Amino acid sequence: MILRVDRAWLLDIADQFLPGDPDITDYGSLAAAVARHVDEVMEVPVYGGVHQRAAALMHQLVRVPPLAFGNEHFAAVVAAAYLSASGMIVTARPTQAVELATRIRDGHADVRESAQAIRSWYS
Repeated sequence: MILRVDRAWLLDIADQFLPGDPDITDYGSLAAAVARHVDEVMEVPVYGGVHQRAAALMHQLVRVPPLAFGNEHFAAVVAAAYLSASGMIVTARPTQAVELATRIRDGHADVRESAQAIRSWYS
């Protein structure tokens, strides 16, 4: 079963985990993240594994920032929350999330590389 998140879930994550209540500056990026993580081609999921869907969410939210500030933190928390909501026990250290977010931001990690890194975040 594929867990599908919506914009309300993303906004709830931002409200719960981001200090300072950042403004939403691009609702379209949130809509793109919602669509991207469950995209299909010819009825086959583009992102078949939970780590791949978490990576699609994180990659989208870092590369197309939806918030006034805190986008990398938000993206990492969304990825971890997605894993958790999918039944995974998240064991990643904060430094792993920071490193991946920085690599994504700087254009050094595409979604496949991000998924590979995120696969090590849970047991």
